[in-house]
Amino acid sequence: MESGRRKGLSGVLSSLSLLCVILDLQLDGVLGATHVEIEQHLEMGRKLLAAGQLAEALSHYHSAVEGDSKNYLTYYKRAAVFLAMGKSKSALPDLTRAIQLKPDFLALQRSPDQDEAQNQLMRANELEELQEEAHAAHHRGDYSTTITVLDRVVELSPWDPESRELRAECYIRLGDPRKAIQDLTPTTRLRNDNRGAFLKLSTLHYDLGEHQESLGHVRECLKLDQDDKECLSRYKQVKKLSKQLDSAEEHIQEERYQDAIDKYESVMRTEPNVLYYTNKAKERICFCLVKNKMPAMAIDICSEAHQRDPRNINILRDRAEAFILNQDYEKAVEDYQEAREFDMENNEIREGLERAQKLLKLSRKRDYYKILGVNRSANKQEIIKAYRKLAQQWHPDNFREESEKKEAEKRFIDIASAKEVLTDPEMRQKFDSGEDPLDPESQQGGGQGGQGWPFHFNPFESGGNYHFKFHH
Repeated sequence: MESGRRKGLSGVLSSLSLLCVILDLQLDGVLGATHVEIEQHLEMGRKLLAAGQLAEALSHYHSAVEGDSKNYLTYYKRAAVFLAMGKSKSALPDLTRAIQLKPDFLALQRSPDQDEAQNQLMRANELEELQEEAHAAHHRGDYSTTITVLDRVVELSPWDPESRELRAECYIRLGDPRKAIQDLTPTTRLRNDNRGAFLKLSTLHYDLGEHQESLGHVRECLKLDQDDKECLSRYKQVKKLSKQLDSAEEHIQEERYQDAIDKYESVMRTEPNVLYYTNKAKERICFCLVKNKMPAMAIDICSEAHQRDPRNINILRDRAEAFILNQDYEKAVEDYQEAREFDMENNEIREGLERAQKLLKLSRKRDYYKILGVNRSANKQEIIKAYRKLAQQWHPDNFREESEKKEAEKRFIDIASAKEVLTDPEMRQKFDSGEDPLDPESQQGGGQGGQGWPFHFNPFESGGNYHFKFHH
């Protein structure tokens, strides 16, 4: 018997829910009180309700009810807002009072001409059944079914924050934070004080690595209550991390790469539990080490970053550049090829691959860095020092046997060519880009090929008397 009464009450409530919405559109204040202030509240409430600003609309209807407790329409309109917000328990007393003040209030339901009203009342009953089904599915942990049911609920009742919040929770449990954010965002406007939604949105954005968005939401939470402990704690954490990240990127823009490395190491200490920030820090440290021309360390860090994020083309690009600095061109080509598989349209990756391939081809002919035994990051002083040492070692006058002298001549020419190219900024830049400025195949009129002496001068053509003086 009790169950039957509850079902009967539920049915009446569902019917009244839709009835309120229909009447709200049809009556529009016609039967309202004559007092100007009450009418203003009703009109503002109607406009805000139409705009979906339910919390603000409710505030005006509260004022209207307080100003005229004998007007059934003020109670009815406030009930309409309660129902739109999914607060059926709050709507019931207002609907009861409206019926008491106007006993023929339900005449609309009995009118045979109101087909649309009857149809809406049936949809209201469907809504109640769907809500019960959604909560049952959620209770047993069937989140996919819950979402499917709530899709229809939200379609029927788009202003119900509870349904959106429940669906957002299901998305979070299923690992889809983006859709959870889409559901939670409107709920911040559908409730007067929804600090919980702002805090959850801040957390979701934070975990996705969107620290600026996270900071914005937690600030909105503190606007509602500056002493909220959870929001204040979240704000301090996000603010600290956000400042470190922004500072690190500023250092990179200013080419202060070691300072940027220090900041990203601080980021990993500040937030060791969210994978995104550790991955991001490793990626950017890899980049900075390459810029600082520290290939060995860069390869180690870039390789770790690559393991963490295998499809990240920026990491593959930076490790390729580290391999180039380390004169390991085959591996550089491999990394650029892998990056190109992930993004065929990226011009930077395409150009990097072409350059690495040129350098690999060039290294199989002659590599001026290898000839002098210096790193690609060597400065002019280091290059000249290496040249002098090798030139003395391979000077043809040091050898007596004809075969040894011929080998020494070849080596001596290569050493001098290497020094000439690597101490000239323009020629070195061309070589670093994959061209040999002394090879006519890649540079027309640029020299005598693989065995040529720079600027067409060969000291060995004068008869074999070699007189060089080296200054240390």
